[in-house]
Amino acid sequence: MTKPKSTNEDNSTTTTNNNNMSLLLVLFPQDKSSTTTTTKLNSPSSSSSFSPSSSSSKSLIISKAQSTLSICALLLFTTLLLFTLSTLPTTPPSPSPLRRRFLLNHHNNHHFALQKMGTLYLRGTKPMSDLLICHVSDETSHEDFRFFLRLLHLSTIISSTDVVFIFSSPSSSSSFSHIIQQENHSFITLLHSPNNTFFNTSRFFHKGNNHPVQEPLWGNKIRNNATTASLSYGSVLSFDATELDPENSLSGFLDRVPFSLRRWACYPMLLGRVRRNFKHVMLLDTKTILILRDPFNRVKNRSPESVLLFNKHGKKLQSSTQRAVLPAVVIGGARGVRRLSNAVMVEIVRAATQHRKKKNSVTESVLLSQLASNEFLLKSKNVQLNVLNELIPEVSSLNGHNHAIIQRGMNNHDLNSVIKKQICSSVVDSSSVYRDC
Repeated sequence: MTKPKSTNEDNSTTTTNNNNMSLLLVLFPQDKSSTTTTTKLNSPSSSSSFSPSSSSSKSLIISKAQSTLSICALLLFTTLLLFTLSTLPTTPPSPSPLRRRFLLNHHNNHHFALQKMGTLYLRGTKPMSDLLICHVSDETSHEDFRFFLRLLHLSTIISSTDVVFIFSSPSSSSSFSHIIQQENHSFITLLHSPNNTFFNTSRFFHKGNNHPVQEPLWGNKIRNNATTASLSYGSVLSFDATELDPENSLSGFLDRVPFSLRRWACYPMLLGRVRRNFKHVMLLDTKTILILRDPFNRVKNRSPESVLLFNKHGKKLQSSTQRAVLPAVVIGGARGVRRLSNAVMVEIVRAATQHRKKKNSVTESVLLSQLASNEFLLKSKNVQLNVLNELIPEVSSLNGHNHAIIQRGMNNHDLNSVIKKQICSSVVDSSSVYRDC
């Protein structure tokens, strides 16, 4: 006779079933039918009609099914919650056009100027026909640079010109960047300040036809359907020599490459990339030259291959056939200036090779002067070089002269204070435009 299972085993099975069903009751409220079924499964009469093993097996299957449904319901609820949260609006309202312009000007110093190189400080309103490339030597003081840039803006040349600064190193670029930002901000403020006797804003405003805006060359393109704005000014940006001449091309020919020579290795790279974008180019030394009016007017009607140089003050070369040339100013057609920069590079290498024992005796003034008299080399490079029989004036005051560019002389160290005094007395509410007024 088979011995029946113990009551303890029955109680254990019943307890397990009850625990499983209790979990189900927590997750899903029961209706009448489920309650009735559960009662029947737990009643003595019901348990007597099934074998213990059959009852346990069916209870386990029901428990697993209910657990699976619970997990599915939980996953569905989580999915719906995440979907709801993701569709909520998280983008802040679009700024007003004025605010958007401010944000662009405020952060544009982080923008690359050209093909992931350079720094864009001020994005112009449209493409320009002229390009001014200014090299900033390590000997240039912050004060001299500030007033060079201030006069540059006041000359109105930027209404039709993009301005590029070339620095000797990244550290040099960083040390001058705050001055560029401040003077650009003052320039934009000054554009909207009326009744300024020292600044003619008429060149910056024009009545344009309603045609799509042309994108400036520099910086990321901004696609929009806007029409031509009435305000017109060029871009302001900078590069350092390590970007335009990363290999320091002249280091194999010279023991030490001064920035005055290395800048000539930077021009072919830069001018080659923008060769189809500008009609005229000017190379300028910010330490020596100040711009008072637009100097491009004197090359507007010349050929693209023509280049103008100026005589140098008080300098005579040993050869009577050579004239001392001022290296601080080179202006002409974009094609001619680009070809001249290539010719200067060839001349630097030739001179360094011929004077191996005196490699560091090579200077740009002598090189340009020799190049200006080398008609064969110029003809082979297809450069129409003209050395003007005139001197750029050295002045200590801005009163009464009509020159577009002037030189800082040896005896006018107070020129910055003269410039500051005249600007601050001519600009209406100048203290709101310039911090030092």
